[in-house]
Amino acid sequence: MAKKRIRDIRNEAMIAATIQTVYERGYQSVTMAEIAAKAGTSAASISYYFGSKEGLLEATMRYLLRILQRSLIQRFKSAATPEDRLYAIVDANFDDSLFTVEQCSIWMQFWGSAPYTPRFARLHRINRSRVRSHLRHELRAQMPADQAEVVRSAIQCYMDGVWLQATQSEAALDAAAARREARRVVTRLLSDVSMAA
Repeated sequence: MAKKRIRDIRNEAMIAATIQTVYERGYQSVTMAEIAAKAGTSAASISYYFGSKEGLLEATMRYLLRILQRSLIQRFKSAATPEDRLYAIVDANFDDSLFTVEQCSIWMQFWGSAPYTPRFARLHRINRSRVRSHLRHELRAQMPADQAEVVRSAIQCYMDGVWLQATQSEAALDAAAARREARRVVTRLLSDVSMAA
């Protein structure tokens, strides 16, 4: 594994501080100075590395999306069938390293800001399109396209709903339980389609 540069370590510290501070204060209310204090640095350092609060939030979301992508790639390695890959997609969205109250909170605040911020909107579109494409691909290998689209929409709405609910949790999240429940939902949807055929 490549050795991390000092800049990368500092960036990760600022991103971790952003996740925690936005969770505590809310994206609209939090200031660069508050994030900097949490990171043990100065607001000038954040401005230097990220340009603005928007730039820092965008970098934070790109960081979380990389976690999601790595989890998905890892899970795909042991997935042999379209059904296995479908479960891998769902499992990746509830990975232990991603599915925490703090990260769900910043994720939802980011998506809530996306319609009003072009750089956020672009990242939102890319992510939604990627998830939609992955789900469609695996579902169309198992059922007609029209049914696949209904199931794809249901799965995506279910995952979004769980993440939204997670932002309001007062206790630590159980990612393993979330994966089990999501798999049950997917299994039920696939079973319903199979029975209707």
